[in-house]
Parts: sequence; C-alpha cells; structure tokens
Amino acid sequence: MCRHLAYLGPPVTLAELLFDPPYSLVRQSWAPRDMRGGGTINADGFGVGWYPGDGEPVRYRRAQPIWSDPTIAQLAGVTSAGAVLAAVRSATVGMAVLDNAAAPFAEGRWLFSHNGLIRGWPDAVLPLAADLPVRDLLTLDAATDSALLWALTRHQLRAGVDPADAVASTVAAVAAAAPGSRLNVLLTDGCTAVASVFGHALSLRETPDSVLLASEPHDDDPGWRAVPDGQLVTAVAGRVRLRPLGRRSARRGDAEQGPSHVKGSA
Repeated sequence: MCRHLAYLGPPVTLAELLFDPPYSLVRQSWAPRDMRGGGTINADGFGVGWYPGDGEPVRYRRAQPIWSDPTIAQLAGVTSAGAVLAAVRSATVGMAVLDNAAAPFAEGRWLFSHNGLIRGWPDAVLPLAADLPVRDLLTLDAATDSALLWALTRHQLRAGVDPADAVASTVAAVAAAAPGSRLNVLLTDGCTAVASVFGHALSLRETPDSVLLASEPHDDDPGWRAVPDGQLVTAVAGRVRLRPLGRRSARRGDAEQGPSHVKGSA
C-alpha cells in the first residue's frame, strides 16, 4: 500500500502538507496509522507534483524513502502552490523500485496516484491491458499495477470521458477483473480533484476555500471526515461531492454546483 494526498486551495508551502503536521505524509512514510494489512512502512519511493501557475505541473520523484532525501526537505520549505498531489510508496512484492514507479504519474495537466494493489497481477488484468494501444503499454512509466491503472484511466481521459466517470469506470473494470483489489485513486488537473475509495481509507478536510484529501488525517483537527468505502469524491477548492462509485455523473462540473456537502461521511 501507499499513502497519498491532494490539496486544492490558497497557496501553501509544500512543507505545510508534507512535513509540518504531526501526522504528516513524511511521518506516514515510517509510522502510518492505517495500512490495513498492506505493510508497515512506505519506504519504496515518493513523489510530489505541484502547479506553479496556469501551466503543467512540476514533479519531483525518487525511489528512496522520503525521510532520506535532503533535497525535498529544502524544496518543500521554499515552494508554494495552490494545487498539490503527493504520495509515499510501499511497493507490492516483486514490483520495481525506481524513480518512475513512484506517483504521481502525469500527462499534460493531469496528476495521478494509486494507493492499493491489483490482485492477481498481471494475469488478472491482461484482457484490460489488451484494449490499450500498444504504444501505451510500451511506454508505461514502470511495470507496475499502479502504472497500468494510470494508463487505463488516461486512455479514457484522452477520449474525452468526464474525469470522475473515467476513474469510476476504471475502478469498476479492474475490480471485476481482479476481485480483492484495493483501488484508492487520486486524480487532479490542478483545478478539480477526483478520488475513489475502494478497499482502503480516505479522509477529507474542507474549508470555505480549500479541500484536502488524504489517506490519513495529518492532524487532530475535528474537521476531518472519513469517506465511506465505495464512494467517489469530486472536489474543487471549498466544494466537495460524493457519489457511489457505480453511478455516473449527471453532467460535467457537477461538483461545482449547489452547496458543499458530504453524504454519509463519518
């Protein structure tokens, strides 16, 4: 398993998300509180993606533990952004540990992360992989389940599928092909974030002008809410909408309409 987060809101330093909170992503790399049987530490790499302006995001990815890289600590203290996606990795046994295997994966403005695993990899998802263009398979960032999950989602995004529907249908297809998989996904373009909760934990904290989605709350703020399993989250800064993973969105931009709310959250 892994730990990941996505933030949308007023600019903050990367350190405010990764290092400063008492249960920060860095702390989760060596002392996670909710791995659900997926290992004990997240030491097989990390990555951070942020949006410095209106263009494409910048990424920093390494195959080493985040606590052992002095560069990210220095970078985080002087880098601010209003949209961030970050992850620490616990590699599934037998999968490559290298820079390119660490989330976030990217294309254009999209950043993507996966917390979980695909059961029966790779045989269980061979039929799904066969539907992808050969070039996509030959140019995967790494031979991992997370990289394939990104390729499947990206294929739909390229075809113009709504981002929430692209995530939901990819999760549904993989879950059907590989029962027992854990498929918590984060996807953002720097304006909207989409998250699936399927087999692992996700919490959110919303303010009038920001939203933070994270595998674990990074502090004891009572504003954190646990998202129930089987839900799809679509969020913009200060506005969040949940729906069951099996239901398609009524229209593009649904998360930005009506008052902010979280259905069925604990």
